[in-house]
Amino acid sequence: MDKMTGSPAPWHLWAVGILSLAWNGFGAFDYLMTNMRNEAYLAAFPPEMITMVDEFPVWIVAAWAVGVWVGLAGSVLLLLRKRYAVHAFGLSILGLVGTTGYMLGLDIPDSLKTPGSNAINLMIWIVAVFLLLYAIRMHRAGVLR
Repeated sequence: MDKMTGSPAPWHLWAVGILSLAWNGFGAFDYLMTNMRNEAYLAAFPPEMITMVDEFPVWIVAAWAVGVWVGLAGSVLLLLRKRYAVHAFGLSILGLVGTTGYMLGLDIPDSLKTPGSNAINLMIWIVAVFLLLYAIRMHRAGVLR
Protein backbone atom coordinates (compact mmCIF):
# COMPACT_ATOMS: atom_id res chain seq x y z
CA MET A 1 0.00 0.00 0.00
CA ASP A 2 1.28 3.46 -0.88
CA LYS A 3 1.67 5.54 2.31
CA MET A 4 0.99 8.81 0.51
CA THR A 5 -2.37 7.91 -1.08
CA GLY A 6 -3.60 4.98 0.97
CA SER A 7 -4.34 3.02 -2.21
CA PRO A 8 -1.93 1.05 -4.34
CA ALA A 9 -1.79 1.86 -8.03
CA PRO A 10 -3.76 -0.79 -9.92
CA TRP A 11 -2.10 -2.40 -12.93
CA HIS A 12 -4.60 -0.75 -15.26
CA LEU A 13 -3.44 2.73 -14.20
CA TRP A 14 -0.09 2.01 -15.84
CA ALA A 15 -1.71 0.49 -18.92
CA VAL A 16 -4.13 3.40 -19.36
CA GLY A 17 -1.41 5.94 -18.54
CA ILE A 18 1.09 4.57 -21.06
CA LEU A 19 -1.53 4.15 -23.80
CA SER A 20 -2.87 7.65 -23.15
CA LEU A 21 0.67 9.02 -23.28
CA ALA A 22 1.14 7.45 -26.72
CA TRP A 23 -2.28 8.66 -27.91
CA ASN A 24 -1.86 12.22 -26.67
CA GLY A 25 1.78 12.21 -27.75
CA PHE A 26 0.67 11.57 -31.29
CA GLY A 27 -1.85 14.42 -31.02
CA ALA A 28 0.93 16.76 -29.90
CA PHE A 29 3.17 15.49 -32.71
CA ASP A 30 0.39 16.13 -35.26
CA TYR A 31 -0.11 19.64 -33.88
CA LEU A 32 3.62 20.40 -34.09
CA MET A 33 4.16 18.98 -37.57
CA THR A 34 1.08 20.74 -38.93
CA ASN A 35 1.79 24.13 -37.37
CA MET A 36 5.50 23.99 -38.17
CA ARG A 37 4.53 23.18 -41.77
CA ASN A 38 6.63 20.03 -41.97
CA GLU A 39 6.55 19.24 -45.70
CA ALA A 40 7.17 15.52 -45.33
CA TYR A 41 4.35 15.16 -42.80
CA LEU A 42 1.89 17.36 -44.68
CA ALA A 43 2.53 15.50 -47.95
CA ALA A 44 0.20 12.77 -46.67
CA PHE A 45 -2.76 15.18 -46.47
CA PRO A 46 -4.94 16.46 -49.30
CA PRO A 47 -4.34 20.09 -50.35
CA GLU A 48 -7.90 21.01 -49.29
CA MET A 49 -7.05 20.10 -45.72
CA ILE A 50 -3.90 22.20 -45.71
CA THR A 51 -5.89 25.16 -47.08
CA MET A 52 -8.52 24.69 -44.38
CA VAL A 53 -5.88 24.58 -41.62
CA ASP A 54 -4.20 27.67 -43.07
CA GLU A 55 -7.48 29.54 -42.68
CA PHE A 56 -7.97 28.65 -39.01
CA PRO A 57 -8.35 31.73 -36.82
CA VAL A 58 -5.88 32.16 -33.96
CA TRP A 59 -8.44 31.17 -31.33
CA ILE A 60 -9.05 27.77 -32.97
CA VAL A 61 -5.31 27.07 -33.13
CA ALA A 62 -5.18 27.98 -29.43
CA ALA A 63 -8.10 25.65 -28.64
CA TRP A 64 -6.35 22.89 -30.60
CA ALA A 65 -3.14 23.55 -28.65
CA VAL A 66 -4.99 23.36 -25.33
CA GLY A 67 -6.65 20.12 -26.39
CA VAL A 68 -3.44 18.33 -27.32
CA TRP A 69 -0.85 19.78 -24.94
CA VAL A 70 -3.01 19.75 -21.82
CA GLY A 71 -4.17 16.25 -22.77
CA LEU A 72 -0.52 15.19 -22.94
CA ALA A 73 0.07 16.80 -19.55
CA GLY A 74 -2.94 14.87 -18.23
CA SER A 75 -1.34 11.61 -19.33
CA VAL A 76 1.91 12.49 -17.54
CA LEU A 77 -0.02 13.55 -14.43
CA LEU A 78 -1.97 10.29 -14.50
CA LEU A 79 1.27 8.30 -14.56
CA LEU A 80 2.59 10.46 -11.72
CA ARG A 81 -0.66 9.72 -9.83
CA LYS A 82 -1.52 13.41 -9.45
CA ARG A 83 -5.13 14.50 -9.00
CA TYR A 84 -4.51 17.34 -11.44
CA ALA A 85 -4.85 14.76 -14.22
CA VAL A 86 -8.61 15.24 -13.79
CA HIS A 87 -8.29 18.98 -14.39
CA ALA A 88 -5.97 18.49 -17.35
CA PHE A 89 -8.27 16.00 -19.07
CA GLY A 90 -11.22 18.32 -18.43
CA LEU A 91 -9.39 21.28 -19.98
CA SER A 92 -8.36 19.09 -22.89
CA ILE A 93 -12.02 18.36 -23.56
CA LEU A 94 -12.75 22.10 -23.51
CA GLY A 95 -10.18 22.51 -26.27
CA LEU A 96 -11.86 19.66 -28.14
CA VAL A 97 -15.25 21.33 -27.72
CA GLY A 98 -13.84 24.49 -29.29
CA THR A 99 -12.28 22.75 -32.26
CA THR A 100 -15.25 20.47 -32.85
CA GLY A 101 -17.71 23.35 -32.61
CA TYR A 102 -15.69 25.36 -35.10
CA MET A 103 -15.38 22.43 -37.51
CA LEU A 104 -19.12 21.78 -37.39
CA GLY A 105 -19.69 25.33 -38.61
CA LEU A 106 -17.32 25.01 -41.56
CA ASP A 107 -18.26 24.14 -45.10
CA ILE A 108 -15.88 21.20 -45.30
CA PRO A 109 -15.02 20.00 -48.82
CA ASP A 110 -16.60 16.68 -49.78
CA SER A 111 -13.14 15.19 -50.32
CA LEU A 112 -12.51 15.54 -46.58
CA LYS A 113 -15.84 14.07 -45.47
CA THR A 114 -14.87 10.42 -45.34
CA PRO A 115 -15.92 7.57 -43.08
CA GLY A 116 -12.31 7.38 -41.92
CA SER A 117 -12.16 11.03 -40.84
CA ASN A 118 -15.51 10.68 -39.09
CA ALA A 119 -14.25 7.57 -37.28
CA ILE A 120 -11.09 9.38 -36.17
CA ASN A 121 -13.09 12.33 -34.84
CA LEU A 122 -15.42 9.98 -32.96
CA MET A 123 -12.46 8.06 -31.54
CA ILE A 124 -10.86 11.30 -30.31
CA TRP A 125 -14.06 12.09 -28.39
CA ILE A 126 -14.39 8.57 -26.99
CA VAL A 127 -10.79 8.52 -25.74
CA ALA A 128 -10.98 12.06 -24.29
CA VAL A 129 -14.17 11.32 -22.34
CA PHE A 130 -12.86 7.94 -21.22
CA LEU A 131 -9.63 9.49 -19.90
CA LEU A 132 -11.54 12.14 -17.96
CA LEU A 133 -13.91 9.59 -16.44
CA TYR A 134 -11.04 7.22 -15.67
CA ALA A 135 -9.05 9.96 -13.92
CA ILE A 136 -12.13 10.93 -11.89
CA ARG A 137 -12.60 7.29 -10.88
CA MET A 138 -8.94 6.91 -9.87
CA HIS A 139 -9.12 10.15 -7.89
CA ARG A 140 -12.24 9.00 -6.02
CA ALA A 141 -10.58 5.65 -5.33
CA GLY A 142 -7.69 7.46 -3.69
CA VAL A 143 -5.15 6.41 -6.30
CA LEU A 144 -4.45 9.97 -7.44
CA ARG A 145 -3.17 12.40 -4.83
